[in-house]
Amino acid sequence: MTDRMFAIGDIHGCFDTLRTLVEQKIRIKKNDQIIFLGDYIDRGPHSKEVIDYILDLQSNGFNIRALIGNHEAMLLNALDRTERLWAWLQNGAEETLKSFGIRSLKDLGPKYITFFRNLNYYFAIDQFLFVHAGFNDKATNPFDDKYSMVWTRNEHYEHPSLKDKIIVHGHTPIPVEKCRERLQMNRKVINIDTGCVYAEYPGYGKLTALEINSMTLY
Repeated sequence: MTDRMFAIGDIHGCFDTLRTLVEQKIRIKKNDQIIFLGDYIDRGPHSKEVIDYILDLQSNGFNIRALIGNHEAMLLNALDRTERLWAWLQNGAEETLKSFGIRSLKDLGPKYITFFRNLNYYFAIDQFLFVHAGFNDKATNPFDDKYSMVWTRNEHYEHPSLKDKIIVHGHTPIPVEKCRERLQMNRKVINIDTGCVYAEYPGYGKLTALEINSMTLY
């Protein structure tokens, strides 16, 4: 049985911050569950270390669910279609390549490719939906639209499959205080991307976790 359930927002290569959050703030235990909302890579300096850390948590028996973000989607697009490489390079890919010690994606190790390809687009439990970005509110089945799950920005949903759910997401950086305010207002759509990699901007530069059972921010 899960004691606590955490969702963690966009990490973007901020490995030291992630480790501090997990080991010193949350103090993760084997009975906890962590749902990572994607965007582990790009922009920050330590993408490889972030992925290695998540893989280590999984291999050590921690209950980890890792979702795909738009940055992982861009990496996979670049891997499968070379003409898509430019889009990834414009969004912080050079830091990721440097972190992995490679110059080309073709040199990325198979265990990392497997990790990226096996990432889920969303996770549902009870009245909660976890996703990197959002859902296509106009689609017949919003869970079929993978593009929207990593790119869409919505603050409200009317679709019968979505409107009564509490949707926890990242993707769009907001100040920590805005995140806290939305939580206090009991919003059904909760953004926990507090711009970990944007420390140079006032109000940002934090990695945020939301404990779902108590709705507590870390």
